[in-house]
Amino acid sequence: MNSISLKNIFRNIDWILFGSVVLVSLAGLITMNSFQFKEGGIVKNLFFERQTIWLVVSIIVFLLASVINWTFLKNTRIIVILFILSIILLLLLFVFGSIYKGAKSWFDLGFLSFQPTDPIKLILILILAKYFSRRHIEIANIRHILVSGFYAFVIFSLIFLQPDFGSAIIIFFLWLGMVLVSGISKKHLLAVFLVGLFSFGALWFFVFAPYQKDRIKNFLNPLTDIRGSGYNSYQSIIAIGSGQLLGKGIGYGTQSKLQFLPEYQTDFIFSAFAEEWGFAGVMLLFMVYGIIFWRMLKISFRGGSNFEILFGIGLFIFFFIHSFIHIGMNIGLLPVTGNTLPFMSYGGSHLLTEFLGLGILMGMKKSSRTVHPDVASNEMVGV
Repeated sequence: MNSISLKNIFRNIDWILFGSVVLVSLAGLITMNSFQFKEGGIVKNLFFERQTIWLVVSIIVFLLASVINWTFLKNTRIIVILFILSIILLLLLFVFGSIYKGAKSWFDLGFLSFQPTDPIKLILILILAKYFSRRHIEIANIRHILVSGFYAFVIFSLIFLQPDFGSAIIIFFLWLGMVLVSGISKKHLLAVFLVGLFSFGALWFFVFAPYQKDRIKNFLNPLTDIRGSGYNSYQSIIAIGSGQLLGKGIGYGTQSKLQFLPEYQTDFIFSAFAEEWGFAGVMLLFMVYGIIFWRMLKISFRGGSNFEILFGIGLFIFFFIHSFIHIGMNIGLLPVTGNTLPFMSYGGSHLLTEFLGLGILMGMKKSSRTVHPDVASNEMVGV
């Protein structure tokens, strides 16, 4: 196959976006490369080695997804099948799932582990994009909050009961974000949230026992107990602060290498990176993420229909919320919920899902159009 035909096959790919994503992934690999240990006199680095394999596989998945025509996802029957499949997978976790960090959220197949929650987030984006794209004319009706909320609530509940509170939060914000951009009446949305706040207030004053209230308080402000529930957050803040302006250097992050910082390859990869690269490295990382978000929004606004636009916006919300929560809990501003940093944290399930999502977005560029940003924005919210 010559270079011209390859160019035609991958003409839909935004290479600036792809290059930025690969840079972030490489930053994660470089950070993981310092997490070494000796076994039988041999230096090993399982996180780096395994993540390298997952990155190669994910890039292949991205390239394959970018050449597929994804218009079949507009078919209601396909979306219903995906929704039912998601529910079945989540229910099977309660029977066959393996417990990791207190949550029964993994299928252990022996040679690999698989977390279905990650691709199910992508499926939810497709479900909501499909639902709202067909109802932009009558979107102000409150029943669309309730119906879309039902889809999200079923998935949210099954994930929350694992219990995987971090992923459940992502599901909620995916729904909320897509509801806001779909053009749903803000008055109706406010009414729903007021009912929710009133219900929580009633539970707090009349139902929750004192020990349950203490757990919620410690979760919301973990630094009040730095030797207990706040230990991880406290060590994360120390790691980031010790990086100062230019960092300690690659491989010299003491908090992670000496294992004061737990889960440094997943939940606290940002802290491990900041310790070695410092403030300058963090600003560079933020710039690359900014390019990723910018390119995603640019592609989304040029979608051929409301479905493509809403899918792109939903994917943007997915990456942004994951990044916001991960960094927020690493710097002590948000509770520790166990969320990964997109493209950077260790793990095959989330990496494959992220690259697949971008691949689908690239494939949807086949039906993109040249349109003024204001027009695209108005169509997106059903104006």
